[in-house]
Amino acid sequence: MKMDMAIIGSGPVLSGSINGKAAFAAFVKTIDREPAAPTPLFLDFTNIDVATASYLRESVFALKAYMRTLSSKYYPVVANINDDILDELLIIANTKGDAIMSCRLDRDERVSGAELIGSLDPKQQMTFDLVNEYNGVDANHLMEKFGEAEQTKSTTAWNNRLASLAARGVIREFAQGRSKYYRPLFEEVI
Repeated sequence: MKMDMAIIGSGPVLSGSINGKAAFAAFVKTIDREPAAPTPLFLDFTNIDVATASYLRESVFALKAYMRTLSSKYYPVVANINDDILDELLIIANTKGDAIMSCRLDRDERVSGAELIGSLDPKQQMTFDLVNEYNGVDANHLMEKFGEAEQTKSTTAWNNRLASLAARGVIREFAQGRSKYYRPLFEEVI
């Protein structure tokens, strides 16, 4: 699913916390049902020149937090942002100790230039990189391959890292019976 931020925000300049809250309400109203499988929800900034930190905090980051609290199968992603918007997103991510994924998205919704905005602690970053490298893993796989090097004796540490990354919305979580496995946010990066 893709949402055009110029339509949501009624123009190329997105500013102010009140307008951000209105955008958040529009997001929630537009999302009428859950997808069958975990999938990115692209917030497309193609025609946006300026977006302030207050607007982005109350819209984009509020939506991400809301979706993760609901355990939604949608994972908000910012797409086609310019450098000024990237700077504003970094301010929020660093202030909140949070992260969000960004990418370039073409008209056919093909993804390129995937990038993490914000930072992860070293253990989370390593786990994030492994999920992306292997294109999907579960805690058992990571324990078998990296448990000794990481000095972990059970899958609990890996489960916690993976669940934390999914809760932050930077990897997707899939249920397979009672077990879970994790995949990168994007199926195919070109």
